[in-house]
Amino acid sequence: MTRSRRLVLALVIDLALVAGEATGAVFAHSTGLLATAGHDLADAAALGLALVATRLALRPATAARSFGYHRATILAALANATAIVVVALGVVALGAYRLAHPAHVQGTLVVIVAAGGLLGNAGAALLLREHIKDLNFRAVALHFTGDAAAALGVIVAGTVILATGRFEAIDPTVALLITLLIGAEAWRLVRASLDILLESTPPDLDVAALASAISAAEGVTAVHDLHCWSLSSDVRALSAHLVLDGHPSLEEAQVVGERVKTSVARRFHVAHTTLEMECEPCAEDVAEACAVDPVYRAVQ
Repeated sequence: MTRSRRLVLALVIDLALVAGEATGAVFAHSTGLLATAGHDLADAAALGLALVATRLALRPATAARSFGYHRATILAALANATAIVVVALGVVALGAYRLAHPAHVQGTLVVIVAAGGLLGNAGAALLLREHIKDLNFRAVALHFTGDAAAALGVIVAGTVILATGRFEAIDPTVALLITLLIGAEAWRLVRASLDILLESTPPDLDVAALASAISAAEGVTAVHDLHCWSLSSDVRALSAHLVLDGHPSLEEAQVVGERVKTSVARRFHVAHTTLEMECEPCAEDVAEACAVDPVYRAVQ
């Protein structure tokens, strides 16, 4: 099943859950159910964004978008993770209010509706699990994983209320605890998305090992101005200056460059590599010595 079809199926499941949980929350006076309905409503928006981003990422590169639309998935992941944080803050505020102003909770209705939410959210999370390394899918899967956990907590709270006829405070308390846990994970996703947008070095990439591997290639004596960044969760790019051995011809230099590109692609999973060949290194002890002066004027 394609990524797009997985997202569409998850969206259908989610919309059904929103309707059921919102209705149950109103009749049962349950903060926990209302929290899960709120999360599921955010899921619907998250799925829509993820679906659009996934389809955009498949579009070919253009003159205006020379790297294509890979970053669309990261923007969607950032938006979705931020939405989770915002919803979490709203649930925390509502939970605090319900702790201060408790309401009678219908335990039976809470358990029934939450059980349906648990099954639906768990199924949707498993549906998206295959692509968990993709930040876009991780953000959406987090929505559903969090909602499944929330539903489980609501079931426990409803069962306690049903069995004892009291302890209504457990309902908003469970909602608060689960929301805080999911909010913390969402914040980690926000940071990971921002790292990619800021073109940070991938966290699992050993830059020293990368430089060593390039320098060890036949025909290369040194490497500098090495930069590696991510276009998306699974597409990496690299640029570097290579100092070549001797004074090779253009054809010989090209052979060395292809050898380096193949090496970094296989070992470090770099999809796009740009190399500048040099017979002599740039000036030493100068920051960004090989960089073009940003202040220049075209000669008329």
